[in-house]
Amino acid sequence: MYTFLAGPALWATFIIFFGGLIVRIGHLYRLSRKKDHVFYNHVSINWGLKSILHWLLPWGSASMRQQPVFSFMAFIFHITLLAVPLFLNAHNILWDESWGMSLWSLPDALSDGMTVILLVSIIFLVIRRIVRSEVRILTETWDYVLLGLTAMPFITGFLAYHQVGPYELLMILHVLTAEIILILIPFTKLAHMILFFFTRAFIGFEMGGRRGARTW
Repeated sequence: MYTFLAGPALWATFIIFFGGLIVRIGHLYRLSRKKDHVFYNHVSINWGLKSILHWLLPWGSASMRQQPVFSFMAFIFHITLLAVPLFLNAHNILWDESWGMSLWSLPDALSDGMTVILLVSIIFLVIRRIVRSEVRILTETWDYVLLGLTAMPFITGFLAYHQVGPYELLMILHVLTAEIILILIPFTKLAHMILFFFTRAFIGFEMGGRRGARTW
C-alpha cells in the first residue's frame, strides 16, 4: 500500500494538484475578465505589490492589528504549515533519492518543535471558530474537516518518527492524508494559498490604482 501511495498515487496527486490550480486560476481569470473588466482599467503593479506585502507582514494591515492574537496564531500556522513539509530532513532525503535534488533542511529537533506549534495553532483556530459567534456563524462542518485533515499528516509523521504506534500504518496514513490535502487544495477554500495573491493584488488595483486609497 505504501509503495503505491509513494509511487503512482503521488504522481496522480501532483497532476491533480497542479492541473487543478491551473484550471481554477484560468476559470477565475476568464470570469473576472467578463464580470469585472473594470479592474483591468486600473491595474497598478505598484499598488498590487503593496497590498500583497502588507498582508504578508505580521500586523501589516489595520484589520490584523485589531486582532493581534488571531493574526499571530494565523501567521504561526501558515509558516509552520509550509516550512515543515518543505524543509523536513526526511522529506529532503526522499527528494534527493527520487530526483537528485533537495532543499535546505531543518534540524530534526526544530521540525519537531514546529510540528507541535502547528498543532497548537490548529487547536486555537478550532476553539476560535467555536467560541467567537461572528466566526461560528460562518463556519461549516467542512471547515472542521479541513482543519482535521491538515493536522493528520503532521500527527502521523510525528508519531512515526518517534516510533509511537504501528509504524507502517502511521506512514500509510501520513502519505495518504497528505495526498488528500493536495488533491483538495484546488477545489476547496484551501486554494487561498494561491488565490490570496490574486485577491490582494486586485483589491490593490481597485482601492489604490483607482481610488488612491490604501487597502491596509
